[in-house]
Amino acid sequence: VKYTDYTPDSVVQTVIDNFIRRAEMGEKKYGVTLDREDLSIEDYINHALEEHMDAILYLEKLKKSWNESIKDTNK
Repeated sequence: VKYTDYTPDSVVQTVIDNFIRRAEMGEKKYGVTLDREDLSIEDYINHALEEHMDAILYLEKLKKSWNESIKDTNK
């Protein structure tokens, strides 16, 4: 199936748009795409681990802020 043959719903389209923007930003910032061949498998694993650790930190911050806002609302 070609992507051009598929009309995604708004949520899927938002994700696609975000991936494209992220890829463009990465290429502009680092001057390379993921087609690069200078990184090893271990390098990619380490990059992914670091990104996921960041994501967990962001989620924990949001959870904490959300819980604090609920406490403030219930006062």
